[in-house]
Amino acid sequence: MPKRTGASRVSAVSAEVLAGLEAGQLETATLSEGLAINFHTLLKSVLPEADVSPVSLTAGITTRMKQAAQVLLQYCKARELSNLKKHPSDTVRGWAAYTVAQQVGLTLEQRLDAIRTLADDAHFGVREWAWLALRDHVASDIEQAIELLTSWAMEKSEYLRRFASEATRPRGVWCAHIALLKQKPELGLPILEPLRSDPAKYVRDSVANWLNDAGKNHPTWVTALCQRWTKESPTPETAMIVKRATRNIKS
Repeated sequence: MPKRTGASRVSAVSAEVLAGLEAGQLETATLSEGLAINFHTLLKSVLPEADVSPVSLTAGITTRMKQAAQVLLQYCKARELSNLKKHPSDTVRGWAAYTVAQQVGLTLEQRLDAIRTLADDAHFGVREWAWLALRDHVASDIEQAIELLTSWAMEKSEYLRRFASEATRPRGVWCAHIALLKQKPELGLPILEPLRSDPAKYVRDSVANWLNDAGKNHPTWVTALCQRWTKESPTPETAMIVKRATRNIKS
């Protein structure tokens, strides 16, 4: 089946597509389609027997993702939650990522193990929800997170390698900053070094954005690192990372 192009605006999502999305039968093709979904309707499709409280229609998308995950934790047993990681709806799989983040009593290592399949999901949106869901846990214990994610930076899957970089960005997008990495970006080198000549653009862009974040506070450090990488790894892939990483640093 050919890949859907998807709507570029919420208002452009057709009634037919929206019905499929809210029934949990379709995956989104764009962010706009995800934003168009009424989470309460989709939750009722997933939990038809439950008395599901309405999820806000006006709150930000990450807030609504967390609210939906809270509902799932209230009504689903552990095995049911695990099964949601394979749900046909990418939005539901995103909710599953947030249930991993919100479960009580798990260590960071256990959360990373639990979210691994979602971090390696074929759908772009699920992969974003996976790192965003665990961002607060990663940020609250960044040194352990780097230790645990260093092996991910050497995984065969580009999606897992990208997760290691994206989840630890000093500033990131749609998430809180990591104060310690803004102060000491060198702590991230165990993750960054294996990725300095990554064959996947998906990963290279994340590494470059990581360094661009760091350059806001430590431009000299980023410049020196990029100069070293250029000398030690004279590949087109490294050159692409360096160019993008230093795009906002004045020479």
